[in-house]
Amino acid sequence: MRIYEELFIVRPDATEEEVDALVNAASQIVTGGGGTVDKVEKWGVRKLAYRVAKREEGFYVLMQFTSNPEPVKEVERRFRVSDNVLKFLTVRIDEKLKKIEKKRKEREKRARRKPQAAAPARPAAAPGAPAAPGTPAPDVPEAPAPGIPETAEAEEPAGRTE
Repeated sequence: MRIYEELFIVRPDATEEEVDALVNAASQIVTGGGGTVDKVEKWGVRKLAYRVAKREEGFYVLMQFTSNPEPVKEVERRFRVSDNVLKFLTVRIDEKLKKIEKKRKEREKRARRKPQAAAPARPAAAPGAPAAPGTPAPDVPEAPAPGIPETAEAEEPAGRTE
């Protein structure tokens, strides 16, 4: 069993019933071949990248399903002969999913091997610079502030006496 995505573009003037009939026909082919339809998304009418069959817009439908290759060939054959389908594209995505899963496992394996980096050490503060908050003050004697005498006794300021 493989996983496929089928994107097909239907004429923009097709009715909702005609689009549903195409989706149901493709779903019946897949389930009849032993597969399962995982997801159906109707994207609605969108502008085409280039003109197809004299049309500039188309109704986009995306189907994701799991199946063997035989039903895929039958779905493509039916889309090829249908007048409502402008374009279709079938992509096998299980290989891509396997590659993505393999890369994810390799990344996890490397992450487990790699030792955890320790927190970087803070650089020592320059002398005279204020200490960072939460760090103990260094044992450096402080110089007196300018203009304040070093003695404990303060001199009386000169003033007027009357």
